[in-house]
Amino acid sequence: MSRKYFGTDGIRGRVGQYPITPDFMLKLGWAAGMAFRRLGACKVLVGKDTRISGYMFESALEAGLSAAGADVMLLGPMPTPAIAYLTRTFHAEAGIVISASHNPHDDNGIKFFSGQGTKLPDEVELMIEELLDTPMTVVESSKLGKVSRINDAAGRYIEFCKSSVPTSTDFAGLKLVVDCAHGATYKVAPSVFRELGAEVTVLSAQPDGLNINEKCGSTHIEALQAAVLVGHADLGIAFDGDGDRVLMVDHTGAIVDGDELLFIIARDLHERGKLQGGVVGTLMSNLGLELALEELSIPFVRAKVGDRYVIAELLERDWQVGGENSGHILCLQNTTTGDAIIAALQVLLAIKRRGETLAQARHGLRKCPQVLINVRFGGGVDPVEHPAVKEACERVTAAMAGRGRVLLRKSGTEPLVRVMVEGDDESVVRGHAEALAKLVSEVCA
Repeated sequence: MSRKYFGTDGIRGRVGQYPITPDFMLKLGWAAGMAFRRLGACKVLVGKDTRISGYMFESALEAGLSAAGADVMLLGPMPTPAIAYLTRTFHAEAGIVISASHNPHDDNGIKFFSGQGTKLPDEVELMIEELLDTPMTVVESSKLGKVSRINDAAGRYIEFCKSSVPTSTDFAGLKLVVDCAHGATYKVAPSVFRELGAEVTVLSAQPDGLNINEKCGSTHIEALQAAVLVGHADLGIAFDGDGDRVLMVDHTGAIVDGDELLFIIARDLHERGKLQGGVVGTLMSNLGLELALEELSIPFVRAKVGDRYVIAELLERDWQVGGENSGHILCLQNTTTGDAIIAALQVLLAIKRRGETLAQARHGLRKCPQVLINVRFGGGVDPVEHPAVKEACERVTAAMAGRGRVLLRKSGTEPLVRVMVEGDDESVVRGHAEALAKLVSEVCA
């Protein structure tokens, strides 16, 4: 059954435009509450990032859940993975995150977690969708859900993050710059690294509801690069607005992306005999990651883009480590979902064990030149399936004669076509990518 509302990562869009409206969120809260109640007694955790519309949608969801007879526990601003963790520890039936991740403040969205801190099963999502198309009702007054607030949520999550590394871990002498994107990690991330002994300079940790992801964080890493160089730091860590993605900057100011972080984590686990199975990447993972893991005899497979698909592949194979080059890293040996703080800690542990800088640690992976161009489109014609575009992709693939690859895909969260070309000659790769992006733009016009 096709989904009407849910995308690859929940429901997301522009605030004030359907379905990201207060009335829809009220109905969504009710539908979710009704669906979860069918599974038994119902307690739902609700957290959010720092964007201003979170207050409005939190209230709407709270009212809808209560109307369905679900008890609500409010977390306030917390990273997405923290809500997954707390949903488990409070033995709730579900967790709800109000966030649009790395998007600007005028977008927002909803993500759900099951009681196990994982993505909702398909059948539950479909149940919610079916209920959204039925009239809203209200349970008897005596059965309305109650609402409370968890005041120690941040402290609980900080301790959980610290528990993901050995108790003997001491990052004393490590000089970090941490960019919190004016987002959900602004309180907890600096505390985690400081309590483990690191010297921490904090950037972008003054959220005002409007500045989330604005020229900061993992999507705008220039300020972090500059701060690392000026402060002579060992490395910089950049989170996105909801704390499930992480990128780093080495001491030279060079960006270390998700593929490289994934390699560093996997190699460390492999060297210590603790890597279970292999590594799951995506169609966007750099060919260099695959080759570097192959040299270490570490199996590697690609899933469709999106953490949902990476997690599904990991669970099916009973593997633990996977991720995306955007910085969404999964360490299922530590937690149930992508967690930027925990992934960062695993990288710090790896370089500490090897006695290397981040710049040295990343050199085990030789990335192939990869050019990604985003082309906006307004619907209507599907540019990825357009005959002229498909023919051009086949022509480029043939021209690279096995020394590269082409990938066109539509974003699951934005009206974008992502044009990616990868090969061994950067100028050739860029030329092909720009030509394909131009063609896609013309087809979309």
